[in-house]
Amino acid sequence: MCGIAGLLDLSRSGRRSDLARRAGAMAEAIAYRGPDGADVWSDTERGIALAHRRLAIIDLTSTGAQPMVSADGRWVISYNGEVYNAEAIAAAPALAGLTRRGTSDTEVIVESVARRGLDATLAELNGMFAIALWDRADRTLHLVRDRLGIKPLFCAQCKDVFYFASELKSFASAGLAFDLDSASIASFLRFAYVPAPFSIYRDVSKVLPGEVLSVMPGGRITRRKYWDIAEVATTSLGRPFSGSDADAEAALQTLLADAVSAQMISDVPLGAFLSGGIDSSTVVALMVAARRGKVRSFSIGFPDLGYDESMHARAVARHLGTLHEELIVTAADALAVVPNLPDIYDEPFADSSQIPTHVISKLTRKHVTVALSGDGGDELFGGYNRYRLAEGPLQRLMKLPLLARRAAAVILEMVPDRAAEIFASVAPNTLRSAQPADKLRKLVEVLCLDGDAIYLRLVSHCLNPSAFTHGLVEHPIGLPASTATGQENVLERMQLFDTAMYLPDDILQKVDRAAMAVSLEVRPPLLDHRVVEFAWTLPRHLRMRNGESKWLLRRVLERHVPRALVQRPKMGFAIPLSAWLRGPLRDWAEDLLDPQRLGGSLLDVAAVRKLWFEHVDRGRDRADALWPILMFEAWRRRWASNAGVERDRALAVS
Repeated sequence: MCGIAGLLDLSRSGRRSDLARRAGAMAEAIAYRGPDGADVWSDTERGIALAHRRLAIIDLTSTGAQPMVSADGRWVISYNGEVYNAEAIAAAPALAGLTRRGTSDTEVIVESVARRGLDATLAELNGMFAIALWDRADRTLHLVRDRLGIKPLFCAQCKDVFYFASELKSFASAGLAFDLDSASIASFLRFAYVPAPFSIYRDVSKVLPGEVLSVMPGGRITRRKYWDIAEVATTSLGRPFSGSDADAEAALQTLLADAVSAQMISDVPLGAFLSGGIDSSTVVALMVAARRGKVRSFSIGFPDLGYDESMHARAVARHLGTLHEELIVTAADALAVVPNLPDIYDEPFADSSQIPTHVISKLTRKHVTVALSGDGGDELFGGYNRYRLAEGPLQRLMKLPLLARRAAAVILEMVPDRAAEIFASVAPNTLRSAQPADKLRKLVEVLCLDGDAIYLRLVSHCLNPSAFTHGLVEHPIGLPASTATGQENVLERMQLFDTAMYLPDDILQKVDRAAMAVSLEVRPPLLDHRVVEFAWTLPRHLRMRNGESKWLLRRVLERHVPRALVQRPKMGFAIPLSAWLRGPLRDWAEDLLDPQRLGGSLLDVAAVRKLWFEHVDRGRDRADALWPILMFEAWRRRWASNAGVERDRALAVS
């Protein structure tokens, strides 16, 4: 895990000494991503410079340092991530006779590209990565991102210079300034993240998951997919798994065991996050089963915040026999992270679980350099509560005529929050959920919707961003019809949207920034692309059965951990945001929402202040919509110049 940056001067008009200096400054801005080493490779005649910050994980010697040049001198690589099957690739006949300088996966990648080509290499890479490859013969720069979007990669062109970096702050260190993208602001208020390929800046974009972006001589840019989740879904749903339950369980056990074992490769201390839930417990159980020595696990508890799952993690750890570290986090500990969020997330980001994610990353980094996580299990195996809604009451209610659904919505809207909570407390486990009143409100709101509009409502933080932004228009969303699943099923559409958008743009970027801020590498073995492809072949009854989510994944876990230790409603990494905004965060929020400074003219001050008043004085819970506004304003004050914001606003309304 590292940080990469670089630039390609297409006109080759810049000063030669300036090329390497600017690339080095870009990398230095993200030094925390790689505190173990730094270097720059440049070719001033061609106008190219690649920079690298190293977090040493595999091959801790200088033979693993980057940027790295292939043995034939043609290819130069700067790479962030880990490839878990590097040794298998190195054993390919095409690499026979290669005298390796060291044992790093970087060397295997660049030599495979040199001997077999980029496409053949990408087809075999199993890992997480953001790669910059310079082809000295063809004078072409290739940027590559892993299939699921685990590792970030931004790019921008300013006049005749093309830039790339792991994080946005590198561009500022190169002396670049960009106007804000008004559509990105509106989309951010809805989703709490800026959806790819867009960024918060108009002239900066993200390389998409599974994409190769190539900058050709003369500046022509091409973008192509070498792997596409929509195509995987379409193909897999057309060839569903046809074996028995036992066959499916055995197949998933084998795949997951191999993925977890592969991701345990490391020359530095390694452990795992453990919440005691299905996903993290499965990963830790398979780490123990791999018999690579004592497994270290890490969890946090939040007794001050009204809930605490640390006892569940402790029980799973005790059963599996891990070396378990537990941090009890106070409200003060969590609140102390808030002022630092704009530096950790240099693009606006407002998933409030970013706070506990950073806290557990700091704890874990004190003991290990690499941690495995359970990210991806919800999207692949049907874990989110919205999936249960799609397969349960929503599926039945959607068969009713629109008038009947409207009547049902009116009746359900009358149910008091307390009644919903009482029902959840006595309902069977398969019908229980955390925050039942909130779930009921969402059900009411989607009853009169159809198709993808249901998903959009369920994931929206702000239902009408234009109302808070003087009418700014969002980026278009949704999957093209040509890559849709072709199945008229709400559950599968939700899973596809989540895996294509929410997973890479929210979950994975949240973890990347929270962990890399403390130089911790986090690996998600459930997102091994082989597991992803297998999961999409599973019929619905293997994902969800009789109201039980993650049905097949639970069966694999029960081979290692008794059901009683993990059978409870899904909690997630929630924080009491609503109460905090009325209490310990009120002064912080009041300062950010100061009418004289709010939004740099992009936000509608009156509309935002009304929302704030409803939350703090009227007792209405508006935290979900307020947090993105607050995170945008905190980010704007840290990163956006007033001149740039005002200029963008003028362009947006012209």
